[in-house]
Amino acid sequence: MVDNTNKPNGSSPHGGIRGGLEIERKFLVKGDWKPFADSKTHIEQGYFATEPGRTVRVRIRDDKGYLTIKGPSKKDGLARYEFETEISLEDAREMMSLCMPGRVNKDRYLVRSGKHTIEVDEFFGDNEGLVVAEIELESENEPYEKPDFLGKEVTGDYHYYNKYMLRRPYKLWKDEVDYERSDDPTERL
Repeated sequence: MVDNTNKPNGSSPHGGIRGGLEIERKFLVKGDWKPFADSKTHIEQGYFATEPGRTVRVRIRDDKGYLTIKGPSKKDGLARYEFETEISLEDAREMMSLCMPGRVNKDRYLVRSGKHTIEVDEFFGDNEGLVVAEIELESENEPYEKPDFLGKEVTGDYHYYNKYMLRRPYKLWKDEVDYERSDDPTERL
């Protein structure tokens, strides 16, 4: 995320607040990637709003809570405004009970690739079997290294938005997925 708070590490005097433009590319994952992972955390997400152009969610990541608001994506899906603040684990658990029905559960692995860190999400529950990687960039044209485990680019494909998988889980459309590498970001399901 490009930090617009003008504070070190995207923080503020209030603690744990980040806001700015999130620029990321998203890929399907293929092959053996776990040996390259440096760390793993578990994430559970619940949603308050998932309308087109806005998402409000609560996330529990291991023993920490976060509240996140996301704005509309640009037409190509590459960038959008995101605001995130850390909240207490107790508040996050309480907020989960107020969310829409359903949860997104996944393990997130961090994999170094050149000067970037790739976040690889392995989904569970109704989204079992789906593995997606995201790489955050400082600009839309920033170059990055593409390890062999990055398959087809799915940036901007709504099927791979967590909020979509809450309503229409991967198990319902997994047979439609082509995991082969595609360098054409306009190629979509």
